[in-house]
Parts: sequence; structure tokens; C-alpha cells
Amino acid sequence: MVYVSRKEHFNAAHKLYNPAWTDEKNKEVFGPCANTNWHGHNFELITTVKGIPDAETGFVVDLKALSHIIKEKIVDRLDHKNLNLDVDFLEGKMASCEILVIEIWKILAPEIKAITPQGELYSLKLYETPRNFVEYFGEA
Repeated sequence: MVYVSRKEHFNAAHKLYNPAWTDEKNKEVFGPCANTNWHGHNFELITTVKGIPDAETGFVVDLKALSHIIKEKIVDRLDHKNLNLDVDFLEGKMASCEILVIEIWKILAPEIKAITPQGELYSLKLYETPRNFVEYFGEA
């Protein structure tokens, strides 16, 4: 099995806030991430596809096609956006990295399968900061 990864970048703002809680409880749980006026991050998304290289191309996945899918389906929808207000696939959901990476998976997995019959989405790693990241392998 070969694992091929592509890194993409986007900037976005969000806040962590549970509307069922008081402002005090939100500040207690989320700290400055519950800032009324939002806060932003320079996100890095690493998409890893696993599979057996194609006999004719030697590719598990065409990285140019993978980059195009990630840009069109994810980056263009998230870059310079407010995750709480501007992103349709996060509507009604907490704008945490954990939820975001799951929703990105739901979008990318079928798109990747369509361009690489011999491969599949293996993992997503989403960096919120250089020291804070989440990783998802598609498990529910």
C-alpha cells in the first residue's frame, strides 16, 4: 500500500460557542475562542490517499486532479470565510476543527474515489495552528 499526501492552505475565522449555554459558560469552556468578534487561523489541510499504484501511470492518485478537487470542493468554500456564518456544510454545527474535518471528509471521500478507482481517502489532518491539529480516518 502506498500513501500519497497533498497539503493545501486556507484562512478562516470562527468562534466556538454553544447557543444553549450562557455567555459565562461559553467563556469558561472555550476561553478566548468564544470571542464575540471571532478569531482567525491559517489552516493547513493534509489529504492522504492510499492505494496500489496504477500499472500504466504509476500513480495512486493524480496529484493535479487531487489538488483541483480539494481547491474546488473545500478551499474555495472555506478560504477567507467565517466558518460559523459563511459555510453551508457547517450550518447548525459547532465550528470546531473536529467537526470541520469530519464534514470535509464527507465531501472529499466520494470525489477522490471517482478519480482513483485503485485508491481511497485514508486520512485528513487539519492544522489549526502549528501546534494544534486534528486527524481523521473516516470512522464514525
